[in-house]
Amino acid sequence: MRRNPVIPFAIIAVLGIVAMIIVSAAGINQREAIQNEEENGGEQQQEETANANPEEMFQSQCASCHGGNLEGGTGPNLTEVGSRYSAEEIQDIIVNGKGSAMPAGLYTGEDAAAVAEWLAEKK
Repeated sequence: MRRNPVIPFAIIAVLGIVAMIIVSAAGINQREAIQNEEENGGEQQQEETANANPEEMFQSQCASCHGGNLEGGTGPNLTEVGSRYSAEEIQDIIVNGKGSAMPAGLYTGEDAAAVAEWLAEKK
């Protein structure tokens, strides 16, 4: 009795189709999880920023130009910025920028006010 040579190919084809269905289902679940994380991640990031202390906020956005110890770099030295500007003036600079080197909108609202208050104490 002779075996049918098509049967092994049919079995391989069926196994391949089942494997594709399983992998696709896993991918759909991951895509939904990623979308949920992206939607909720923005809210979580805003919450983390609101809870961060001003020094950490400075280190994350400002230290690259103004130096980790406020010593300056591509941006000016801020070690005594509180003696030159009030907290409101510093907040205005943070929100609106200054000149061509200081970009606007690094922080806004309460975050800008918190960083400005912290910098205004540097005298």
